[in-house]
Amino acid sequence: LVRMKFLQLLSRKPGKLEMLFRIPFCQKQFPYMCLATSTCLYSKKKKVNSYEQVDQEKYKNLVYSVTSYKTSAQTPETIFEEDNLLYGPPNKHRPPVKAGTKTPKNWVPLINPNKRIPLLNGDSNLPIKIALQKTKMPSVTRILQQTISPQQAFYLERWKEKMILELGKDGFAEYTKNLFLQGELFHAALESIFLSEEITTEEQREDDVISGYLSSVQHVLKDISEVKALESAVQHETLQYLGLVDCVAKYRGRLCVIDWKTSEKPKPSLKNTFDNPLQVAAYIGAINHDASYDFQVSCGLIVVAYKNGSPAHPHFMDPALCSQYWNKWLLRLEEYMDRN
Repeated sequence: LVRMKFLQLLSRKPGKLEMLFRIPFCQKQFPYMCLATSTCLYSKKKKVNSYEQVDQEKYKNLVYSVTSYKTSAQTPETIFEEDNLLYGPPNKHRPPVKAGTKTPKNWVPLINPNKRIPLLNGDSNLPIKIALQKTKMPSVTRILQQTISPQQAFYLERWKEKMILELGKDGFAEYTKNLFLQGELFHAALESIFLSEEITTEEQREDDVISGYLSSVQHVLKDISEVKALESAVQHETLQYLGLVDCVAKYRGRLCVIDWKTSEKPKPSLKNTFDNPLQVAAYIGAINHDASYDFQVSCGLIVVAYKNGSPAHPHFMDPALCSQYWNKWLLRLEEYMDRN
């Protein structure tokens, strides 16, 4: 208080305040006091917000998928892409084994060298249709399901958990049921088209459900001819496995095992179809070693049809590509047999 009054008195007399700031006076009378007429600026470092350093454009799609609850459900593919975006490619503890470096112990050729093909085949207007019999032999689908990689199993399980969280257990069960139903109706409609049969009343009632899929494959159907088998059971007599092939026909003049797939997400490349090429290769090998079929196949075709009617993606597999997937299939089959 005394110091404040003293300064007030000095400020009333010109020249007295300047004397106060002379160094000797400050040192003697007020050694611990310093006064300045200008404002003191502190160079305080600005606090950095860590969120401002995040690449917001990079995570824009992820934020949108998390915040938009009512958008279409995620799939294993989108979850895989999401994890790659966040964490980068999976860190594999050991390098993957290349198909060429590992060969099956029980190797069987894709083309059967001992099969005799008659000069005159049966009437091509009557496709083979063999019912699938109950047997102890494992199916192609079962073998592939039980030998998927841990990485694939993880993403499938995670997708299932997210779907159940969004739809509930009953809702998810209804969702999967509808997917299977759409697939069955789609296959039945294609069979009617190939057999030139009239569509039944029940199929007409369900036409709205599969109309998008049928529109999607119209451009592919124009390239298909000489149907030899439809929804027919195949069995590899040497390797002891079986399956149900969708269709065997010529695609652009080349005999193929054709597998029809439905999807809500675009699959423009063969790698997007996951294990489907192995499935096709397994069916090709089975037909070539099944005495019920008087022909051999060396090519495959996977047709991915879309519910919204957008043009389907046909993925053609030439003999060289089929042979590669045949070797991979044999390794998966061998793994299944070792486990069981």
